[in-house]
Amino acid sequence: ILGATRVLDNVDLAVAAGEIVTLIGPNGAGKTTLLRVALGLLQPASGETCLEPKLRIGYMPQRLAVDPALPLSVRRFLTMAAPKAGDRVEKVLARVGAPRTLSTPIQSISGGEMQRVLLARALLRDPELLVLDEPSQGVDLAGQEELFALITAIRDERGCGVLMVSHDLHLVMSSTDRVVCLNRTVCCTGAPLAVSSDPAYLRL
Repeated sequence: ILGATRVLDNVDLAVAAGEIVTLIGPNGAGKTTLLRVALGLLQPASGETCLEPKLRIGYMPQRLAVDPALPLSVRRFLTMAAPKAGDRVEKVLARVGAPRTLSTPIQSISGGEMQRVLLARALLRDPELLVLDEPSQGVDLAGQEELFALITAIRDERGCGVLMVSHDLHLVMSSTDRVVCLNRTVCCTGAPLAVSSDPAYLRL
């Protein structure tokens, strides 16, 4: 409950190691709020949040505003988040496909590059759970396909769980194991193909 508004009601969510779970639903459905509850940033009015002890979480926000007057290169931006990263910054940037941004002012990179830099920032935490809020925001269609393929490959390499938010089921169908269709409560859940034909999903 936020203020007097019940944002989420009767929601049950679990993510296993090595599993990609995608939350889908319309604007105002509570997807980002659910992420914040799952991360422990918001306390639910009832129920509980259970995380593995000492779980390492890498979080990629939906968007990030950087003051245009701030002299901040991509390298500096990443080392601020992970001061002991050292040469891992260059390796992680290369892994996400953005090695040329290293010395570029972060305000000068494209939307697609920004999403890859934010993903690199999350990966520098060596996460066991990767939480991605609309990772394809500001990315063109071809770039979105590449980004979701990259997320799947990272899951395969690291064996981490992935909790992701998306507006478009069809875009993520090949890149997720389980879908949770949310509109303040769970409308339906299951494999992507099953959800895509579920009457509750079709009504949304």
